[in-house]
Amino acid sequence: VQVVESGGGLVQAGGSLRLSCAVSGLIFDDYTIGWFRQAPGKEREAIACVSNVDGRTYYADSVKGRFTISSDKFKKSVYLQMNGLKPERTTVYYCAAAGVWGRTCQAAYFVFWGQGNQVTVSS
Repeated sequence: VQVVESGGGLVQAGGSLRLSCAVSGLIFDDYTIGWFRQAPGKEREAIACVSNVDGRTYYADSVKGRFTISSDKFKKSVYLQMNGLKPERTTVYYCAAAGVWGRTCQAAYFVFWGQGNQVTVSS
């Protein structure tokens, strides 16, 4: 199984970025895909998840209204559109796949992880 993130980089505060996550080696339609971030010394935080089984989504309260997760089953890819980015959200963003849906997108459910993608928000 491969989970490969792309689309990170440098953006100014208030700006936007779109992260992409390409998944291969599993039955994409059977999995939940999630985006997470982890700041140094802190626990991995769930940002958003989407179920490819039934399309339901989860968003952390901190990103509701600004971030949008979407899934393209033909491309076997999941996207995270991030608007209104803040400097304190500078960190590594991860994509992961889970075989089950967790109501709050718990990281413990996710089995396959990408290497991470750096997002830097300048002030």
